[in-house]
Formats: sequence, C-alpha cells, structure tokens
Amino acid sequence: MKKFTKVLSYLLVAACASCLTLLAVRHQYAGLSRTAKLAELESIIDRYFVDEVDFTAVQDAAADAMVTALGDRWSYYIPASEYESFREASQNAYVGVGITIQEMEDGSGFEITSVEPSGPAMKAGLQTGDLILQIEGQSCAGLSASEARELVRGKEGTEVSMTVLRGKEELTFSVERKRIETPVATYEMLESGYGLIRIENFETKCASETIAAIDALTEQGAKGLIFDVRFNPGGYRDELVKVLDYLLPEGKLFITEDHDGKTETAYSDAECLEMPMAVLVNGDSYSAAEFFAAALQEYGWATVVGQQTCGKGYFQYTFRLSDGSAVGISSGRYYTPNGVNLAGIGVTPDVEVEVTQEEYRSIYSGIMTSEDDPQLQAAVSALNSAQ
Repeated sequence: MKKFTKVLSYLLVAACASCLTLLAVRHQYAGLSRTAKLAELESIIDRYFVDEVDFTAVQDAAADAMVTALGDRWSYYIPASEYESFREASQNAYVGVGITIQEMEDGSGFEITSVEPSGPAMKAGLQTGDLILQIEGQSCAGLSASEARELVRGKEGTEVSMTVLRGKEELTFSVERKRIETPVATYEMLESGYGLIRIENFETKCASETIAAIDALTEQGAKGLIFDVRFNPGGYRDELVKVLDYLLPEGKLFITEDHDGKTETAYSDAECLEMPMAVLVNGDSYSAAEFFAAALQEYGWATVVGQQTCGKGYFQYTFRLSDGSAVGISSGRYYTPNGVNLAGIGVTPDVEVEVTQEEYRSIYSGIMTSEDDPQLQAAVSALNSAQ
C-alpha cells in the first residue's frame, strides 16, 4: 500500500509538471503565433504591394491600432518621432520659439494667440494676432496643430523660418529655437480680494509653483483662494499629493490601486491652510485635476464651481519600446479620500455654471477677462455668500 501511494504521488507530480509544461508551451506558442501573424503580413506587403512602403509608418499604424483595439480611451501609442515632445511636455519645458497657436476656422493656417515675453519669437518680431501661413516653406493649410508644432520645434540653437500674414502684408521671420520653461501656476489678486491661481497641469514643478503662488497671495492679504483647474489635463500623483498635503488637514488624500490589486494610500499631516476656497472645473478637467477638486470637496474645504468634469479614474504606465516609440497603458485606478473612483462619473460641482461655446473657447484661449468670466464670478459669489 505504501509503495502504491508513493508511486501515485510520483504520477501526480509528473502529471502536474506535464500540465504546467503544456500551458507554458501553449502560452509561448500563442505569443509566437501573434508575432508570426504580424511578420507574415509585413512580408506579404513587402513582397506584393505595388508601390514603395514606409514600414515605419506601417508599424506605427499597427501599434496604434493594437492599443486602440483595447477600447480604452486613456491608453495611447507615441511614435518615436513624437516621443521627445511628449517627454518635454511632462517637464513643463520644450525646445521651440515661445508661441501659442490656434487653428483658423477655414483651415488655412494658425493664429498666434500668445507670445512668450522675452522669448525667441518676440525677439524676432512675431506678434499676437499674426496668422502663420508657412513653416520652413511648407504651407500650413490642412496641417493639424500637432503637425505644425512638430515643424516649429527642433534642436536647440537651430533656426526655423515662419511666414505670417499681418493685416494684408506677408512677412517672413527666422526664429532661433530655444528651451522654453513654461509656467505651471500663475496667480493674480482679484478686485474682490480673492486670490486666483491657475494651475495648468500637475506635471513637473506644479507643487513648488502652486505653493509659492499660495504663499504670495496670502502674504498680499487675500481673503480666500480660487483654484482654476479648467482645461487641466492632470499629471503626476506626487505633485498632486504635495499640493493637497499643503492645503488639507490630517487624513487620507489619495488612493491608488494597480493592475495586481495592490493599493497605496497617501496621507496628509496635521498642518493645513484654513481660509475660504473654491475650485473651478469643466469638462476638460482630467485625472489629477479632478481628484484635486474632489479631495477639497470631500473635506468640505472648498466649493467646486463650473461644469461636470471628464471622469478619468485610471492611471497609465508609459513603456519605451526598442525603436524609440512608446506606449501608455492604463494600469490601475485612482480613488478619492472617501474611496470613490471617478471613472466615467467625474466631479459634480457644488455650483453648476454652464457657458456658451464662445465663452468656453475664450476661457481656453485666455482672452476672457476675470470680470466677464461667469464661472469665476460665480465662485466669487459663492465665497461671499459663505462668509
């Protein structure tokens, strides 16, 4: 009997090992099959397609299609040619000429909506309101804004030629490309006595610049603060947590759950800033911007004013691929201090204020004055009513 039991145990171990081996082989074979399919298709195109083939473009399209097929709007593919711009954007710095552009309605070019003070574009003579017709001799007609930016940007110290229409006169400028540091948090004291802080994103430098803006306004005697995170695309968890920790009392700030189910919770210490606060949001407030508003709202620390936010409750890991391209994959979930995931829901304002499409565009482009901004004025009224 003992001998039988021993033999049976050997057989079970062998069977389990065989099953694991078969599963491993099947998984490996499935991976090879998928790889083989793409290689086979590329081979057919290379052998039989009648015209010349740009295989970099083919592979970029295939990679983009694979990510798109996940059905997740937040996952993304970045071609190698665009990776440097992507990386620069996360650092709130870029090599360029220091202008902001907006596509013209007829698609013929781009209007310069702002020029960086003391930047290379301003030094070369470009002005707000100039209409860009050509970049490096290439017509801007039909180009997307990202394509135009790629033409403008390049290696630091090189020059880019830009032809613009100013009034009825066409002018061509040669502008040196330089590293431009973009401000993350800008601030001003409103006539109402409240300090307004516009946070562009939660990328590099956000926390240090936002906290500096808070300190500057409180030193100037601001009776309350209004944070504007409209059109804020989000950013880094650590930058968000630093700002929330500066503002909020002791407690939970932010919760993350990764693809393996592992959770991490960020906490605030007891030091906080006690004064009237409001947060401006809209449909283009994403990710960290939403969780910033949600945390202040859940603590009862600020009144949220504006429009329902986007509802991005996932975070992405970005993986660099061997050819220099990259892929960002949704790899986990974010939760508010109360454990709420905002995916597909967003933040509901305490005071909802709708705006027209024209007003929305004016706020986005920065041309609307504080006095004419209905959402900002609603925040001022809400803070006045609370006192």
